Amino acid sequence: MKNKTLLALLFSTILFSGCALVTDEYQANQRKVIAYLLEDFPLPSDAEIIKAPTVLLGTGEAISGRIILTSGFSPAENLIFYGTETLTTGWQLISSKVGEEVTLVYAKNGRFATIYIAPRGTFQGFITGDYGSDIDISVVHPDAIAAQNPYNDLNYENLPESP
Repeated sequence: MKNKTLLALLFSTILFSGCALVTDEYQANQRKVIAYLLEDFPLPSDAEIIKAPTVLLGTGEAISGRIILTSGFSPAENLIFYGTETLTTGWQLISSKVGEEVTLVYAKNGRFATIYIAPRGTFQGFITGDYGSDIDISVVHPDAIAAQNPYNDLNYENLPESP
């Protein structure tokens, strides 16, 4: 009985530590890909990439996509980060809305980047008074949309009727 308990404990330890290694490897690999695709766009050092809604298309200056991050820094701290770091990489602020949630719009070489920062409450943050941020970054290249109205030639007669 004691051996079974030890074996189960060992198996559980290996299983859970393996998950952490996979998660850490995913974060490292995603950072490399994002650094390559968005080489001129700063990301907070503590930010973690959320896998499912992140989509990137293209390379270099022809990048379009969306990156979802979480950060341990508050929205105000991330606002200061983007306010200083984007200028050093040539991005220019063209619009902003600052409140509890922050929206920043930057432009560079015809590309547009929209950064949306919202407070992320956690149980630990509730206890300590700190909270992190959810960061949603969308980058659009001017050639990303070729047809302004892709539904113009849609044949409405062949569409199924809704229930």
